[in-house]
Amino acid sequence: MTDWLGMSVPPRTPRPELKGRVLARALARGRRWPLALAAALVVVAGGVGSAWWAYRQIDALGAERDRLAARVAALEDTVSSFIHDPATRLIQVSVSTGGRVGSVTIFADSTRHRWLVRCDGLAPNARDQAYQLWFVTDKGMQPAALMAMDRDQPMVMGLPLPQAGERVMGAAMSIEPRAGSASPSGPIVFRVEL
Repeated sequence: MTDWLGMSVPPRTPRPELKGRVLARALARGRRWPLALAAALVVVAGGVGSAWWAYRQIDALGAERDRLAARVAALEDTVSSFIHDPATRLIQVSVSTGGRVGSVTIFADSTRHRWLVRCDGLAPNARDQAYQLWFVTDKGMQPAALMAMDRDQPMVMGLPLPQAGERVMGAAMSIEPRAGSASPSGPIVFRVEL
């Protein structure tokens, strides 16, 4: 059809080696597909694995967040009921441990029969020792809590009062062996009557 313009080139037969090169190139491109498919599968598998790991992490962090939120809510309720309840009595005791001056604050709730105790500025214990808090009752000293203070930071704890019909008349703290004692055997840090 282009002959009438005089622009056509007469057809030539290609050399035999050209046909072999063209066919080899076409077949070589076909061999690249399995390699590309394998690479795509590796990327997809990596993406699925990463998504699964991320889902598990998010799920675990969400559960941890919910647990911590519930604990904070319970602590806020406990603290606000201790602080704002007219039946709560505040006892603050200055103490000296390891050459440091600190304090122990007791919020004693007589209606709910529990204490909230905060220890500030106490020297960290030796490895084989712990602070032990005692209820001073009409029947003698009763263990209240064992506080192994390994770090220099405040400690807060809630304590139920003894239920055995004993009347709590005070509090005391001593330095005891790490496992605790049934009765005070170490140096007394403080003793206070309520």
